[in-house]
Order: sequence, then C-alpha cells, then structure tokens
Amino acid sequence: MDVSLTLWVITIVGLCALIGADFFIGRKPHDVSIKEAGIWTVVWIVLAALFGIGLLIWGNSQAAGEFFAGYITEKSLSVDNLFVFILIMAKFSVPSHLQQRVLLIGVLIALVLRAIFIAAGAAIIASFSWVFYIFGAFLIYTAWKLIQEARADEEEEGWEENKILKSIEKKFGVADKYHGTKLFVVQAGKKVMTPLLVVMLAIGMTDILFAMDSIPAIFGLTQDPYIVFTANAFALMGLRQLYFLIGGLLRKLVHLSYGLSVILGFIGIKLVLHALHENGVGVPEISIPVSLGVICGVLVITTITSLIASKKQAEAEAVADRPKDDIEA
Repeated sequence: MDVSLTLWVITIVGLCALIGADFFIGRKPHDVSIKEAGIWTVVWIVLAALFGIGLLIWGNSQAAGEFFAGYITEKSLSVDNLFVFILIMAKFSVPSHLQQRVLLIGVLIALVLRAIFIAAGAAIIASFSWVFYIFGAFLIYTAWKLIQEARADEEEEGWEENKILKSIEKKFGVADKYHGTKLFVVQAGKKVMTPLLVVMLAIGMTDILFAMDSIPAIFGLTQDPYIVFTANAFALMGLRQLYFLIGGLLRKLVHLSYGLSVILGFIGIKLVLHALHENGVGVPEISIPVSLGVICGVLVITTITSLIASKKQAEAEAVADRPKDDIEA
C-alpha cells in the first residue's frame, strides 16, 4: 500500500487527538467501573473496525485484511501481557484510583518504543530479506517456549524489576509513598521520583520484552510499516480499558498460552515459507484470508475450551471444599 507523507501526518495527528481525548476524559484519578471500561473498550474496537473499513474503501482489500489480522494478533498478545501488568500493580501496591493513570502513561511509553522498533524492523527487512528466516525461527521458538511454560503448571512467583529500572531508582531515589498524580517530589531536600513514575516506567519498559515477539509476528502478516504501526496503535490504546474490564476474568483463560503458541508458530511457519518463496523456492505462501481465519479460529476455540476447563475446575474445588458429611449425604 502506497502511503504518502500527508497520510502519515494525518494518521499520527488523528491518533494523538484520540489519545488526548482519552487522557482528558480520564484525567481525574478515579476507580474505573466495569460499565466505564466496557463502554470505552467497545469505542476503541469500533474505531479500529472503522479504520480497517476505511482501508478497504480507500485502499484495497489486502491492506484491510492485513490490518485486521495484525490488529487481532496484537490484541490477543496484549491480553496475555495484562497478566504481567497485574503483577506489576500488585508489586508496587498501586492504589486503585491511580491505576488508570499508570496504564495510560505506560501505554504511551510502549507506543513510542514500538514505533522505534517498527521503524528499525522495516529498515532491516527492506535491506535484508533473509531476516524473515530469523523472525520465523524466533517465533517458532517462542511458540514452543510458551507451550513449555503453560505445561510447567507452576505458581507465578511475581514480577521482578530489571537492572535498568533498579539503576534509575538508585540514581534519582524513590519517595516512600504515593503523592497523588505527582511524578517527582522533594524529600529531605532532594528531588526524588514517586512510586507512580516508577510503575509507569516499569509498564513501558516491560513492553519492550513483549515487542520482541509481537513485532516479528505482525511483520509475518504484513510488511507495510503503516499497517504495522496502526494495528499496534489501536491494539495498545484500548489496552487500558481492557485491563479493568477483564482483569478478573484473565485467570479463567487457562488455555490462552496454548492458543498464542499456535498463532505464533503458524506465523513463524508463514514467515519461513515467505522467505523461501522470495529466494525462488517453489513453496506455497499462506494468504491473508487464511491467516485471518486461523487466528480467529484459534482464539475462539481457546476461549471456549478455557471457559469450560475453568468451570470444571471451579466445580471440582467447590466439591473438595464441601464438608465430608454433605458429600456422603
């Protein structure tokens, strides 16, 4: 898809306007209700759908198909990322009324970092076609690693700060408590960071690790930087509301890792086939409609099997917790 500089500017300005409106509406710290989160989740999904329809009308069917495939893939990978966000919030004991501000700024940091990753990835792909082999192999490895982690059946140990974040905290110092929405305060005559800023940095920096598999995954569906960027933007911008909407339901998606591993493995194979095709090897390529069908099908099946398994587990735990006399009766 041929994208002019003007369209890039209009798109970025439009996305900034949407982010600004989101920030203005939620500027006052408050506890986000299920109703509010649900409404805004629907709004962001509708906006993404309208953007994809716009690509279909003013672009072409391939661009629209690539956008929807990329958006759904990034969205599903982002849902898995919410597990880590929950751990980070718990680690820093973030007050509930400040969590929406943390996620908004953290997602903005993630969006900027992903834009840099996307630009670098597009430049590498344009210069070295063999990078598809690396991306494909990495996704297949990631898929296998996800399966191993899912089968490990180990309790989550919690989230640990990385060395970069620890060095930042050591250099600037951290206040002993939250101070509303303030990012810096003066304590003992020294300007130090508040825990709120530390959490925001943690959310944004953690997304770098997430981008290591999500960016190659979407490049496996499209090599158009414009579609890669917009699909990531729409997937990330609705992540904050999704956190509050399905936060309590995440643990019921017990098979999500298996579903994501199948999707990543599928895209990895697609990348390898594409690389072989580009090098003159007579292998079939996987079309966007097939990719979109596989991704949606896997997510639907994963969701259904997860809910069934969670229901059975809850019933088994309920029976186990009942007194022995009640069971015999």
